[in-house]
Amino acid sequence: MEIRPGRAPLRSLSAKLLALTVLFVLLAEVLIFIPSVSTMRLRWLNDRLSAAAAAGIVIDALQPADLPEAARNETLMAAGARAIALRRQGQSQLLAATPIDQPIAGVFNLAETEPLSAMGEALKTLLFGGDRLIRAYGPVGDSRMIIDMVLDETALREAMLVYSRNVALLSVLISLITSTLIFFAIDRLMIRRIRRLTLNMQQFAREPASPASVLQPDAGEDELSLAGRHLSAMQKELQETLSQQKTLAELGLAVSKINHDMRNVLATAQLLSDRLADIDDPMVKTFAPKLVRTLDRAVGYTSEVLAYGQMADAVPRRSLFALQPLVLEVRDNLGLEADGAIRFVETLDPGLMIDADSEQLFRVLHNLCRNAHQALLSLPDRSGEITVSARRDGQAVILFVDDTGPGMPEKARQNLFRAFKGTARTGGTGLGLAIARDLVLAHGGSIELDSKEERGTRFRLRIPDRPAAIKA
Repeated sequence: MEIRPGRAPLRSLSAKLLALTVLFVLLAEVLIFIPSVSTMRLRWLNDRLSAAAAAGIVIDALQPADLPEAARNETLMAAGARAIALRRQGQSQLLAATPIDQPIAGVFNLAETEPLSAMGEALKTLLFGGDRLIRAYGPVGDSRMIIDMVLDETALREAMLVYSRNVALLSVLISLITSTLIFFAIDRLMIRRIRRLTLNMQQFAREPASPASVLQPDAGEDELSLAGRHLSAMQKELQETLSQQKTLAELGLAVSKINHDMRNVLATAQLLSDRLADIDDPMVKTFAPKLVRTLDRAVGYTSEVLAYGQMADAVPRRSLFALQPLVLEVRDNLGLEADGAIRFVETLDPGLMIDADSEQLFRVLHNLCRNAHQALLSLPDRSGEITVSARRDGQAVILFVDDTGPGMPEKARQNLFRAFKGTARTGGTGLGLAIARDLVLAHGGSIELDSKEERGTRFRLRIPDRPAAIKA
């Protein structure tokens, strides 16, 4: 499904980012608001206590003059209190008071206030207060006198509501400004680049073969730049693979057509080779069986090519046979001798038996020995040695194909057993190793490049026996 930028803007990553930023900033402001409103409440009470202390000291100084009741009431109103008392030297003196017709809901020592209890009282006042009487007391400046007062909570709650409204408006404003700045910063650093990657993937999905669809990555070192470079490399590799697949498909069709006609030609050659076996000539009788086997093998290959074109699995037709004759047949097919410039050496026990498909194993060994032969031909003196050895290891046979050639280049090692990539020579396709690996894996075995200290290349093959039946 194609996703168009600009479609469903409220569902876009940018809109979600903006909403989450506003939400998180508001959440942070809420967490800050509770301690701040508690501090505001204590500050308001301390201000009223200071005003009451000033009024109390004035009243106490004028006591001998018998201050009129009206003046006292005005003093209480100025301090915002219903009653003011002054305590000193263990004695308490009521300086001014008005009639109190309801119980006092709370008593607070402003000199000793716990933060958690102060925050709880602030929330209680803000949510449920307003019509209660409270009592607050604390020291007068640095003196030992304590001023004690009773006051209505209505003015306190109104002041707290005004403070809360101002904080809420300021929090919204801060969250909008902060989220907008964060949004534009992240949009420029991330969202636009992610959108560019998304659009490029959509374009590449529409036109995977077009070179213009490959992403041109940024030159940065951050995660998105690294992701862009990886995406670009994957797109190039996929384009190369698609090109190879297209070429292989066209080549496979052509090979299938040619193979169909070639099989008919080989069948005719096979009939003629059968008639050669009837000729009474020692030379002909020596080479005729090898020619017949070679033609039979070529006919079998053509059938396997057609089966491979139909994606049919090459199921091994396994049997127990002696390994040495098969290795000698590989030697003869390559035209190698034990005493030639390129020597073929086999150190096999004549009695060593292997449980495998003889034709498929021949192809595996033939491909490996042919690669070794071509590697030795690339040397200046065009000489060397190819050694095939094997041993039984429990329920499996371990084979080694070793040569004294120039060795496997690093690029070929990195792409070992990959068709068209794992070749070690110019003009090679790498199909030989890829075919050998597929055939060995079909036997349930393994093939790997074995390490060696001397110059050259050595492959190690492991061909396990078939599991024995319960009856056997």
